[in-house]
Amino acid sequence: MIAEAGLAALWLAFSLALLQFGLAVVGNRLGDLKTLVAPVAVAQGLLTLLSFALLIWLFLRTDTSVQLVAANSHSAKPFIYRFSGAWGNHEGSMLLWVTVLSAAGALLALVERRLPERSLRATLGAQALLALGFFGFLLIASNPFTRLDPAPLQGQGLNPLLQDPGLAFHPPTLYLGYVGLSVAFSLAVGALVTREVGPAMARAMRPWVLGAWVLLTIGIVAGSYWAYYELGWGGWWFWDPVENASLMPWLAATALLHSINVLAARGSLRAWTVMLAVVAFSMSMIGTFLVRSGILTSVHSFAVDPTRGSFILGLLIFYTGGALLLFALRIASVREGARFEIVSREGALVANNLILSVILGTVFVGTLYPVAVEAMSGEKISVGPPYFNAVTGPLVVILAVLLFIGPLLRWRRDTRPNLRRVAMPAVVTAVAFALTFIDPAMNLLPRLGLSFAAGLAVASFLPLAGRDLRRTPLTIWGMVISHLGIAVAMTGAAADASLTRETLAAARIGEVLTVGPWKVRFNGVDPVAGPNWTAVEGHLVATRGSTSIRLDPQSRYFSSPPTETNEAAIITRLDGQLYTVIGKREGDRWQMRLWWKPMVTFIWLGGALIALGGLLALIGRLRRERGRPLPLAEAQT
Repeated sequence: MIAEAGLAALWLAFSLALLQFGLAVVGNRLGDLKTLVAPVAVAQGLLTLLSFALLIWLFLRTDTSVQLVAANSHSAKPFIYRFSGAWGNHEGSMLLWVTVLSAAGALLALVERRLPERSLRATLGAQALLALGFFGFLLIASNPFTRLDPAPLQGQGLNPLLQDPGLAFHPPTLYLGYVGLSVAFSLAVGALVTREVGPAMARAMRPWVLGAWVLLTIGIVAGSYWAYYELGWGGWWFWDPVENASLMPWLAATALLHSINVLAARGSLRAWTVMLAVVAFSMSMIGTFLVRSGILTSVHSFAVDPTRGSFILGLLIFYTGGALLLFALRIASVREGARFEIVSREGALVANNLILSVILGTVFVGTLYPVAVEAMSGEKISVGPPYFNAVTGPLVVILAVLLFIGPLLRWRRDTRPNLRRVAMPAVVTAVAFALTFIDPAMNLLPRLGLSFAAGLAVASFLPLAGRDLRRTPLTIWGMVISHLGIAVAMTGAAADASLTRETLAAARIGEVLTVGPWKVRFNGVDPVAGPNWTAVEGHLVATRGSTSIRLDPQSRYFSSPPTETNEAAIITRLDGQLYTVIGKREGDRWQMRLWWKPMVTFIWLGGALIALGGLLALIGRLRRERGRPLPLAEAQT
């Protein structure tokens, strides 16, 4: 009866979403009944949470009478994979999506007190309309509680590539980020409906976008490292279409966050803010369509039938098209905000948003172009790293230059920009550029990346100059740490692109290979067994100077379902990582792949700093919203 209870909760939640939308639309005609919108939103969220909790219970019990469990779980799986297996599939991940969507609407109804009543009601109506589409998708095309009769004795198991602790962490953080952007979307739609686009909307939207942005950052960074060590190919970002599907909402959310800050503090960029709120959530829906439509071949995607993809595409067109139509009809009524000069902090933020929008457009075209070509001509083409790196690399460098200058400018108009404060990071950039010629073979783009990253690392601290650090607002600290994180991540990416050393060999036992500063001796192989896999484990000893470290890379075989995977063995040091993989046997030789990757860890360290900065800014904003005293005026941020 657990599956039937889960399905019943899902149907009840769908009914409440329909009621919530109806109350929001006709609330003014119903007198006191309009106050029921918020309680209905809370009840809908609780029912959806119950439905998802019951699905997790079914996976923990390995109830193979449920089709989804039988297809994606196995009683021999460790607990963590039976638990996370609930969302390691199409139907479960979509139930997680709608659960977070409904819970976000419930939380909004409980905590939002800044918006006028009619704007909040319109926002909750928009959130209910979003939920209705996804409830319909689950109940009509992707029911996670379908029964099997007769039930198989054992399940088919979880995709081995997903049998990693990253599955318990990576998808939920991304979904929380995606659906946080749904609240920004609903707030923008609600403001357009009530013609109340202004600072109040921005202040209500800001914590949701900040939280979504932090979670997306964490999810992308964690997913990058998961793919790096799990797939065994030695790379941290391949511009895979599904990787891009998570990057595009992040780019839009980054631009949206800057626009929100300007609108909340200065009343400007109203149209920018509304449009970016629509675009950001649209990008998350496009990502959902790409992953679940079956049109992509990717290690990340769920291969499902095209009917489901068509359903999601229909939702995407309806929601995005409807929001854009509403924007076109109401934009004339959006009051112009405070004016500002080009040379001002607002001007720098607009330039920042333009660059981010161009990068977003570049990634969007590169990701969707092969799909469009195949749909129209049947020809299969690929757009890979050479295109993305060549186009986005220079734009990232320009973005770094804007980060040098923007935080130092005054609001509205800066008649005498304080260029002396930029002198130190400019000198650091020039010196770093000169030092890159120690390696004459380095390409221009990595040279620029390393140089401007060094300058940006210095420039990121300039907003702290002249302040009492103990009384500096958390929002300022958040900006400083996030900008520093960008510099650190740029350093890691540029170093990985230009300084990586690689050795590929068919090695005999006893042979010594060299990669970068390391010598690696191949001492042999042994068979090993895990809880639900067997493996050939290589034994390596890596030596650098007087230090010797043992490494045990594996080539694993999973029987349910039959799959072979590589498990890399990695040594991490302050100056980089030694990355080792063992492949197949060829006579008395074994395939060996070794990489020395200087400063590669800076990529994920930088991502962690970016997320930490966003988290500090979020805490600072929430403390201020609750009326707790914070040092210095908010206008100074």
